[in-house]
Amino acid sequence: MRRSPMRPLALIATIGTLALTGCGLPAHETGSGAHSANPGKVIRAHEVMRLTEVHEETGMTLLEGPVFDEDGQLIVVDVTAPAGEPKVLSVDVRKKTSRALHTDGRGAYTSAQFSPYDGRLYLTDFAHGEIVSLAPDGGDPRTFFSGAVDGSPMNPDDLAFDEDGNLYVSDSRGLTEGQDRGRVVRIDREGREATVLADGLGATNGISFDEDFRGLWISELTRNRISYLRLGDAGETASRHTAVHVDGGIAQTDSIAVDAAGNIYQALHGRPAMVVYDRNGGHLATIEVPAGAKGLESATNVAIRPGERTAYLTVSGPAGGYLYAFEAPAKGIRQSNGG
Repeated sequence: MRRSPMRPLALIATIGTLALTGCGLPAHETGSGAHSANPGKVIRAHEVMRLTEVHEETGMTLLEGPVFDEDGQLIVVDVTAPAGEPKVLSVDVRKKTSRALHTDGRGAYTSAQFSPYDGRLYLTDFAHGEIVSLAPDGGDPRTFFSGAVDGSPMNPDDLAFDEDGNLYVSDSRGLTEGQDRGRVVRIDREGREATVLADGLGATNGISFDEDFRGLWISELTRNRISYLRLGDAGETASRHTAVHVDGGIAQTDSIAVDAAGNIYQALHGRPAMVVYDRNGGHLATIEVPAGAKGLESATNVAIRPGERTAYLTVSGPAGGYLYAFEAPAKGIRQSNGG
C-alpha cells in the first residue's frame, strides 16, 4: 500500500493525543579540514543496515536524532515506535548490530543530544511538549522541562546545546494549521527559565549552532528556508535573517547539522536526500541514496563522527528505517552530532 508522504510530525499532531497512548517529517583539503566541492556535486551514500520495520500499531517508522555517545555507539530515536518497542536504540555501526536503550508508554521522541553540562541524553517529546533526559545507559528517565512558554505549549522538534549546557529548542507550533507560529526557545541548563528568542517562523524544525557558537541555523519546514539567528553574549537574540532558500520541490526542510568548516547539512522530508551548503549559502553537494533503493521517503538527520568525516544518515519510509553512510565534506564536531 502506498503511503502518503505527509509529514510524520503533522500526522502525530493531527491525531492529537495519539493512539500511541498512540514529528522532523525528507577534493582538496585545507588547513581547517574542509574539502572543496563542485556546485551540484552528488555524494552517494551506501546502506549500512536496516534498523526498524514499519510498526503495525502506528503504520510507520521514523528514525531521527542520531548522536554518538562517548563509547562510539550511535544513539537513534524512532519517533513513531509504540509503547513497549524501542524508542531509543544504541547501534554499533561497525558490527551492524543494535539494542534497545529505552522505551516507555507515551513519548514521541524527535531528537536526541548529550548535554555538555551533565552528560545526560536529552530527548524532545513532540507530542507532549516536553524535554526528557536519560542517563547515558538509557535509565533514570526525568522530565527536564514541561509546560507553556509565554502562555503557549511547545511542540519541541530538535534541540542544540551551547557550550555552557543551555538548551535551544525548535518549537514547531502552527505545523498542522499552516500558520507561521513556530518559535525558537532557550531553556537554561537547570530547566527553570524558558525564553522565546524568535517567533513567527514557519514550523521551526532543524536547529544547530554554527561552528563557533555565535549563532543558530534554523530550518522552517513550511517555508523551505534556512534562517540565521545571531546571538548576543548572554544568549539573547541580536539579529535574524533569511539565509538560504531551499529549492526542495515536493520535499521540505527537516533537521540541520554543521561541520567543522561551517558547512550546513539540510535534511529533506519527502526525498531521501540531504543538501549541503557552505556558510555563505553556496550549494556544495547533495547526499543521495542509490537510485535503486525503494520505499524510502525521507532523510531526517545526520551524525558525523566527531573528529572524522564518516557520516551516518537516518532514512525512513515504507521499506523501514535505515542507516546510510557517506564521507562528509569536513570533519564532525558537536554541531554535527545530535539534535
